Amino acid sequence: MSPDGTHDREALIRGIDTMHARASAALRGLFELIAQADRAQVWRDSGARDLAAWLAIRYGLSEWKARRWIAAARALEGLPALSAAFQAGELGIDKVVEVARFATPRTEARLIAWARRVSCGAVRRRADRELSHAIEDVRDAERYRSVTWWYSGDGTRFGLLADLPACDGAVIAKAIERTADAVPVMPDEDGDLGTDARRADALVALASARIAADADPDRATVVVHADLAALVAGAGGCEIENGPVIHNQTARRLLCNARTQTAIEDGAGRLVAIGPPSREPPAWMMRQLRHRDGGCRFPGCGARRFAQAHHIVWWTRGGATDLDNLLLVCSFHHKLVHEYGWSISGRATEERWLRPDGSSFEAGPGPPKETVAA
Repeated sequence: MSPDGTHDREALIRGIDTMHARASAALRGLFELIAQADRAQVWRDSGARDLAAWLAIRYGLSEWKARRWIAAARALEGLPALSAAFQAGELGIDKVVEVARFATPRTEARLIAWARRVSCGAVRRRADRELSHAIEDVRDAERYRSVTWWYSGDGTRFGLLADLPACDGAVIAKAIERTADAVPVMPDEDGDLGTDARRADALVALASARIAADADPDRATVVVHADLAALVAGAGGCEIENGPVIHNQTARRLLCNARTQTAIEDGAGRLVAIGPPSREPPAWMMRQLRHRDGGCRFPGCGARRFAQAHHIVWWTRGGATDLDNLLLVCSFHHKLVHEYGWSISGRATEERWLRPDGSSFEAGPGPPKETVAA
């Protein structure tokens, strides 16, 4: 070893090079497994809304990174040169993920050579440019515009028909698509087959936000007529005023967070009580709740958008509207509790999430078992 430590320095660099090569091969193997997990839909019945949420919950990734990795894992199956460069460590993971966004089998070799010479930021900027779409010409407004809606004969469906000028329709479509990107996905509604369902959820979310901000609470209140037996014993349905019959579990979820007014009736249809227009905590309590929880309290979720206050002991069962009995949950995990059989026990900050079969849910795998040599 030279006095200036050159030998140690070179040995250290060789060691890093070796570990980088091994890590690159391991990461390529991880991406192959992610692609397989995507096809196998391993997140089913795990409390996650899709594969990205599953990776985030189980392994602590950000959902943004998880979605980029999933997209790259899919793309690499059709990009053999880029896959080989990743395997060999010729391109780091950040560059591979960005190049995979826009490379094709015809362009991947040239892009690999270019990506070696430039920064990760330059690769990302080019990917963003390659994927941008041209702005379409604005069409003249149509003479007639209308929006109509109706309920189906059996009261279970709501139909909506809009006929608008193209430029106005583009605004609505953009609002729905942008909101749909953030709306949690319900079980069995992921991927392309669930696109229409996510758009429907997005439209409801936009309308709900508008009602919540309405300065005239009386005119913006949705009235639910609830049969006492439906709320207490879970038997029978409830009815939206001037609308359809809804399931008692759906009515209970509405009582948690929607601006609703409940007219409670006995079995003979006689009015028993009129509930106040909301079961939501006051503004000061919501500020404390958001500060304490930060986001959805489902283990590993943490989503901030569409987070709602949920009563651990339901309000309809005597649960108090106080911080010890309230949790923030996103709309996806809120539906899991009310309509998909999940439950929560304990007090806030010490709660346990239970699967429909009663087993406790924990995020992520347990620590790896240590191997002890004989």
